[in-house]
Amino acid sequence: MRSRLVIITEIIAPYRIPIFNTLAARPDVDLHVLFLSENDPSLRQWQVYREEIKFRYEVLKSWRRRVGKYNLLINRRVSNTLNRIAPDVVVCGGYNYLASWQAARWANQHSVPLLLWTESTAWDQRNLHRPVEWLKKQFLKKCSGFIVPGRASREYLNALGISSDRIFTAPNAVDTERFAKYAQTARQNRDEVRHRHALPARYFLFVGRLVKAKGIFDLADAYSQLSDELQSRVGLVFVGDGKDRPELMSRVSCIKPGSVYFPGFLQRDELAELYALAEALVFPTHSDPWGLVVNEAMSCGLPILVTDVAGCAADLVEEGSNGFVIPARDSAKLAAAMTFVATDATSRMRMSMESSLRIQSFSPAQWADGMLRATHAMCGSHL
Repeated sequence: MRSRLVIITEIIAPYRIPIFNTLAARPDVDLHVLFLSENDPSLRQWQVYREEIKFRYEVLKSWRRRVGKYNLLINRRVSNTLNRIAPDVVVCGGYNYLASWQAARWANQHSVPLLLWTESTAWDQRNLHRPVEWLKKQFLKKCSGFIVPGRASREYLNALGISSDRIFTAPNAVDTERFAKYAQTARQNRDEVRHRHALPARYFLFVGRLVKAKGIFDLADAYSQLSDELQSRVGLVFVGDGKDRPELMSRVSCIKPGSVYFPGFLQRDELAELYALAEALVFPTHSDPWGLVVNEAMSCGLPILVTDVAGCAADLVEEGSNGFVIPARDSAKLAAAMTFVATDATSRMRMSMESSLRIQSFSPAQWADGMLRATHAMCGSHL
């Protein structure tokens, strides 16, 4: 018997489409995705790839407004939509929107299992706010079970008193095959790709919002600590946009003889081209629940330099094998890791191969398996 599953999530993010497509193709689930909004152009400039969607979905009517750092999103007809679909299980991708609480109330009133799909970790800076923590704990009480992407989120829920038998792992995933394919094509046409994006012959790569919390100034400091000889041979590329871009550009303008590039925001397939030609991805975040750019970079065969507070670090990066895990805000240790990767070609090639192998366990198929385990457990059956 097919389980009717509703997943409630914020926007039609390009990295979610492949995993939802994979889940919808499974014969034992009837998937329906409810998006709270089509996109959030005030924060992200992602293209919406509607032509790739192969699952049933709806975009709920909404009202959105950004007030300072807070994102207000109010939806209509959440309960009516759930009444019409009549799901066997409801999965909420978070608790920070009113629609999540409306869905939780509906699920509890109709005795339908509610699963929280959460990436929160102990290092999440939002956990420092007592009102947020109080609201989170109230929402946890409404849930029958929990779905996490990896070890850091599981350990965080355990610390909050959630027993392990109520926690299911669906490893965070991107379309690994697509990224690998585009990366291979880019390497075969590296001169044309470099010319089109105005890239240096060699470079370290950052991908994300250009804001302080992503560790961009730590990365700039680390690059400035590299030897003059290394700076002259290897550049630094910041892909993305954000409110701290002007300050960052001002700071790096003083780095000599280094070269720092700002291609701006790039869409998915263009990103694969920049991953393909980079020495390594540097993800120096101060607080990040996961970091899907790491999945993307590993799919393209990159060594990874990541801080220890990134949610993905424990699952995706093995110290010395496919990269290095560095203490957050430690630009000196980051500079040392960058120097090693850039100057040891043999180790860099080995790390590249290890990344490509390791990311195979974080595919859309593995994510769908985890989601189905959770769904069937809630329905009283097993895979």
